[in-house]
Amino acid sequence: MIRIVPSDEVPWEDVEAIFDGSEPGKCHCQRYKVKGWIWRDSTHDERVAAHEEQSARGSGLVAYVDDQPAGWVAVEPRCDYAKLLGMPIPWKGRAEDKDDDGVWAVTCFVVRKGFRRQGLTYELAAATVEHAREHGARAVEAYPMIAAPGQNVTWGELHVGARQVFEEAGFVQVTHPTKRRFVMRVDF
Repeated sequence: MIRIVPSDEVPWEDVEAIFDGSEPGKCHCQRYKVKGWIWRDSTHDERVAAHEEQSARGSGLVAYVDDQPAGWVAVEPRCDYAKLLGMPIPWKGRAEDKDDDGVWAVTCFVVRKGFRRQGLTYELAAATVEHAREHGARAVEAYPMIAAPGQNVTWGELHVGARQVFEEAGFVQVTHPTKRRFVMRVDF
């Protein structure tokens, strides 16, 4: 049984269990938060502490499979992502207020080893829509990617999610700023 809960309603230990020992555990969902170059401008301990504080404020959703913490998705107001607001690719071909706190963003998925390939990213993406709506968002957007058949994709790229995941959650394409990146959105 899959249950998805806001991160401010779960113990930090459950969130940490999802990230522990994984590549995403190095970043702890700070890629779009830390201005500058994340590895140079923050330490691992700083990223973990920031994520713990953000999680306690409800910066994401946690998926449980049979009461075991299994997956994470970061979703909160877009203006909370300082680095995202300064990146050129998500804004290419768009003219809108980047600081609009009514637009939420989905920036990161993590599925714990042992729970992968069970469709959790699909469940988590769908849950972001209702979560953002319930918290007063006007829209929720994401920045997924696609890969050409046979092309390798690193974990560092696919943490944003695959285009198909968001399509199935009801997101529609806003722009296609690069060969592999998309901006997708649900307006309420």
